[in-house]
Amino acid sequence: MPRGRRRREAALRHDGHREICPPVTSDARWVADPVSLDALIDELVTEPVYAIDTEFHRERTYYPKVALVQIAWSSGIALVDPLAVDIAPFAKVLDGPGMCVLHAGQQDLEVLIRACATIPARLYDTQIAAGFLGHSSPSLSALVAAEIGVQLGKGDRLTDWLARPLSDDQKTYAAADVAHLIELRDRQTAKLDAQGRLAWAEDECEVVRNRPVGPGDPDDAWLRLKDVRTLKGTARGVARSLAGWRERRAAELDQPVRFVLPDLAVLSIAQRAPRTIESLRQVRGVEDRHAKGKIGEQVLAAVAEGVARPAEVPAERDDNLLDRRLRPAVTLVSAWVSQLARNEHIDTALLATRADLVSLLAGETDGRLLTGWRAAVLGDHIRQLVDGRAALAFDGKGGLRLIELGAS
Repeated sequence: MPRGRRRREAALRHDGHREICPPVTSDARWVADPVSLDALIDELVTEPVYAIDTEFHRERTYYPKVALVQIAWSSGIALVDPLAVDIAPFAKVLDGPGMCVLHAGQQDLEVLIRACATIPARLYDTQIAAGFLGHSSPSLSALVAAEIGVQLGKGDRLTDWLARPLSDDQKTYAAADVAHLIELRDRQTAKLDAQGRLAWAEDECEVVRNRPVGPGDPDDAWLRLKDVRTLKGTARGVARSLAGWRERRAAELDQPVRFVLPDLAVLSIAQRAPRTIESLRQVRGVEDRHAKGKIGEQVLAAVAEGVARPAEVPAERDDNLLDRRLRPAVTLVSAWVSQLARNEHIDTALLATRADLVSLLAGETDGRLLTGWRAAVLGDHIRQLVDGRAALAFDGKGGLRLIELGAS
């Protein structure tokens, strides 16, 4: 057993039936200068497995502002202060052969690609893996308690991670977020391997690793507006153009989009399509700073572009895409998928979403249920149900069972 883990486990005290995680700051190395960071990188590039978590804020910025990077490996824990040292050189570790362990790491990947211009070459997400072991998107504390029997100490989730110096309590809370990730991964992989599901979890982690991170295409920003589907005609084109301008402006200034122009103003301008500064000032949600000088001119230019370029809200993948005769099948198949997920101890959301079912029933050939581990789990069950070759019945115990029907 690695020295760091021995020290942490030896220090555990028992409280009833649950182990309480003690302060771990004595194990945590504070890294706040280039020399210390280089030394840490040299140590980590040869590690086969390491764990990462990040603390960041984005309340007043467009991009996440990284405030702390926590790292655990076989012999210790380090807290890297990105306010004191440029963490870009850490890319050497991320690009290396080691396995990076995260928990619910999608936002951490956005932070890392922003700070280091790369993401881990190999990734293992403990929350994703937990879905193949019967957990449903568990928090880290819940997962550690269930799998390791350790109750993580509670911290202030609204703490200001950009404040310096950090208190001992803040460091303890931050270090605890990575202290058990490697052991958790070890326990999970052993269970997954025994159940023949390790490759499934690895495949799903790779999907997440390759998923685009960051804000996305500015021209698609309008689709995230609340009530966007209530807009009609040219209002949709204006909303698309204006929301895209707002997104680019926010990125340029590194400010939240609401600081540039609130959603209410975007929707109101889209409906009114003002053509002059004076009419722009009369729109609900528009403040004086939005309607003067260069900004006012840019808003009006976005409006004119939107009027000239109509837009349509993409059709939702819902029952309306199906042949009317197949629409009831969505509910039926959903019930079977939920039962199968319970039987197989797989998170239902991980096994198949409603959109996945609609895609399959609509005859699309690139759906997630047609390949990989999902096809292996679902097999021919859905097609049997839809084709009338099988039926569902209550099993007398509150569940459903699939009954194959004989040829008529």
